[in-house]
Amino acid sequence: MTERDTHRVIPLMDHRPRGLVVPTAAFHPDTRLTASGLMADTRGRALRDLRISVTDRCNFRCNYCMPKEIFDKDYAYLKHTDLLTFEEITRMARVFVAHGVEKIRLTGGEPLLRKNLEQLIEQLAELRTPTGKPLDITLTTNGSLLARKAQSLKDAGLQRVTVSLDGLDDAVFRSMNDVDFPVADVLDGIEAARAAGLGPIKINMVVKRGTNEQEILPMARHFKGSGIVLRFIEYMDVGATNGWRMNEVMPSAEVVQLIKSELPLVQLEPSNLGETAERWGYADALGQHDKAAGEIGVISSVTQAFCGDCNRARLSTEGQLYLCLFAEKGYDLRSLIRGQASDADLQSAVAHIWQGRSDNYSEQRSSMPADQGAPVKRVEMSYIGG
Repeated sequence: MTERDTHRVIPLMDHRPRGLVVPTAAFHPDTRLTASGLMADTRGRALRDLRISVTDRCNFRCNYCMPKEIFDKDYAYLKHTDLLTFEEITRMARVFVAHGVEKIRLTGGEPLLRKNLEQLIEQLAELRTPTGKPLDITLTTNGSLLARKAQSLKDAGLQRVTVSLDGLDDAVFRSMNDVDFPVADVLDGIEAARAAGLGPIKINMVVKRGTNEQEILPMARHFKGSGIVLRFIEYMDVGATNGWRMNEVMPSAEVVQLIKSELPLVQLEPSNLGETAERWGYADALGQHDKAAGEIGVISSVTQAFCGDCNRARLSTEGQLYLCLFAEKGYDLRSLIRGQASDADLQSAVAHIWQGRSDNYSEQRSSMPADQGAPVKRVEMSYIGG
């Protein structure tokens, strides 16, 4: 244990704060809003991406997300009756789609721990945008259950998966997941997803300085030419239980330079508006993108804020709507869903909430002291997903 670890302070707190009340104007006849598919917030950002957490449970104890000293055997998880049902989730998804959402990502915790998740995917796969297009339905997983679930997920209508993998060295990986889970089983899950046609597959590696930066080049070598997009994520100050400090962040610029030292890269254009990852393609001998070799991505939410075109909303396991990954509170939609609210009421509520949105935490962070830790009232990643 390092000296830094012995002095790390992890505040004990309830990371599920009481939800904010939905604006009353949403239900007044004169201010009721309907869905047009063109809704924008105070900064002109459209709503296109909905992330839905389906469980607050996970079978890993990664120290940057669900550290074992907090999420131990006595931790009080949400009761099953507190969770939105699949029918309730689908109803809310339909409301968001009417407002312009085109992509739904299922998250957790570990979403594959939610029993009969395939049933939810089947329901979501039936939804269509106002123009009649099917949704882009994807899922983020730690890969531990993927080998046994990949085909049934594909059959249910899931299109793609993103797998969290923080290193190829088995000792490093077991240490980071903190439950002694072998990396080989996750790699088997990735191959099962490929075989099932869940692609293109993306791999997310959280880089934490002093912990796993030595895995950057081995990961790049392993996935180059595989058809899988490897993305490196800066260690973020999400929540308050991970003891985040800026000196544990390895900036994406350093990651890119490290890879370039062995594997030449060329920067690529963003794939779409609101893309969180900066794209870099492996270069050929002429300095052009070698498409057969593939690409990597870097997600720099600490050192290069991308709040300006953020088009994502997050629905928690128990039905709270969060407008930012770094939010302190969400809006309580479950009380509306389980009350007398009509679909029109829900559409108006979501519209009022989004149109009042002004969140830009990552931009604000740039003006904070360099080593300032996360505030004590931050919602946890394990609660609303990444």
